[in-house]
Amino acid sequence: MHPQLQEIVDDFEAARRRLHALAGRVPEDVWARRPGPDRWSAAECVAHLNITTEAFRPLVREALARARDVGGPAPARYRRDPTGWLLWKILPPPARMKVKTGAAFVPGSVAPRDQLIASFDRLQDEQIAWVREADGLRIDAVKLPSPFSARAKYNLFACFGILPRHQHRHLWQAEQASGASMDRP
Repeated sequence: MHPQLQEIVDDFEAARRRLHALAGRVPEDVWARRPGPDRWSAAECVAHLNITTEAFRPLVREALARARDVGGPAPARYRRDPTGWLLWKILPPPARMKVKTGAAFVPGSVAPRDQLIASFDRLQDEQIAWVREADGLRIDAVKLPSPFSARAKYNLFACFGILPRHQHRHLWQAEQASGASMDRP
């Protein structure tokens, strides 16, 4: 696998470990408790991540299909386009700026912890499979719209890097919400 893609897979796996460590430290009653009226609980943070992955699914599948059609060898080094680079740069925790999410990405009712984590794990496996499927493809030559804003478009390589960074941002938020702050694994 291309080393840059392996780094992304490793980042997805680190997010999974981070979630499992958090879930192991936080009691069930704290897991779903909001730390304030305008702040999400740990459960809501994970639900948001699951909603986000579901929203990216059709966009990524379509972009992978287009990348297969582009043809040609994968570059020696993938590059993010400017929009993708900016999002990739600002997303890691701690959050430098608060961004209000669209209503479609705000969790409504939240499933029990075990169900949320099982869904996260299933979706994590799917995202890792996307990255592995992209190995050898010109994923830097194919753009997709953000499900958060159709005006924001970035290449598929940038998207793959943004997704785990978005996860770490919200897992950091979940750690803060639950009082179980930890260093990033």
